[in-house]
Amino acid sequence: MMTFTLQAKRRCLAVALCAFSALAVGISPAAAVTDSTTPAATTGDAQAEGAQTTAAQAATAPPAAAAQATPRKKTDASSLAAAGPSKPGAAQPRGPYYVDFRARTAASYGHAFLWYGKSSEREVEVAGLHPATDSPVPYVLGHVMPVPSETGASYGDLDEEYLLANYRVYLSDQDAPKVFAYIQKLQKTTPFWNATTTNCTWFIGQVASFMGLKTPWHMMYPEDYVNELKKINGGRDVATLTSGQ
Repeated sequence: MMTFTLQAKRRCLAVALCAFSALAVGISPAAAVTDSTTPAATTGDAQAEGAQTTAAQAATAPPAAAAQATPRKKTDASSLAAAGPSKPGAAQPRGPYYVDFRARTAASYGHAFLWYGKSSEREVEVAGLHPATDSPVPYVLGHVMPVPSETGASYGDLDEEYLLANYRVYLSDQDAPKVFAYIQKLQKTTPFWNATTTNCTWFIGQVASFMGLKTPWHMMYPEDYVNELKKINGGRDVATLTSGQ
């Protein structure tokens, strides 16, 4: 009789733990697209690696953690080919310049950002909108109010192992300087980050719109946003600005 009682208690405890784990996984910290300057290697990305992260980790993982290295602004882009540019369109030839819309893993929902530059060069420029500093405090406050932002490279933007999605679009010699100037202007004129308004997907969407691309609603996970951006534009890999730009 004593053995049966202990087994019954163990079964009850197992059921209770499973129920608690399911509840923990089902509750997300905020229904908004947010950025993080910390790579998934620190705590794991809640979206892309959910199948491999235990329920306890998902429930206790912090929204962001301090980065362990200073992000670089440029990199040797020998891995650019690995990003998989789209096949050239039949109507228009590719230009020598490009903008690559990218999404990577992060400690929260992921991060969307841009690579841009010249196809024949090994260095890339990085632009993206995220909370300033490596502290998790601005990230948390940014869910209820605007917080100071940074618009350059963040930790993990240059590492292919964190890449979730990308959509590269090529530009001509005439259009590339205008697009690159717009990106730099947007960086200078976006001093605040907010989880639901001026977030990372909003930022890359402004550039896509300037390039004449259709853009989805910015309140999407970064990976979903980049994939949807490519889908609604039919996978076209050449952008041509209007004469008025």
